[in-house]
Amino acid sequence: MKSYLDKEFKDAFDKISGLEESLAPDTMLKLYAYYKQANFGNNVPFESELNVRNAFKFNAWMQLNGMSPDDAKKSYIELANTILI
Repeated sequence: MKSYLDKEFKDAFDKISGLEESLAPDTMLKLYAYYKQANFGNNVPFESELNVRNAFKFNAWMQLNGMSPDDAKKSYIELANTILI
């Protein structure tokens, strides 16, 4: 059974997904990092081919190392709400 937090997280993700083209790159990096941390936690796969774009994304995710998935979901929702208002 999904929790209220999971439903709220999915709703925020669905709404933000339609706005990707209009968001600033730094905001997109934050959303990406929260999403990855919420879904994968600290289980970071090694990527042998890191181009500049992927390196920025990877670094943003690494900055959240140790954050719980629930806290990452809450942070994603909070950031999404500031964008969607």
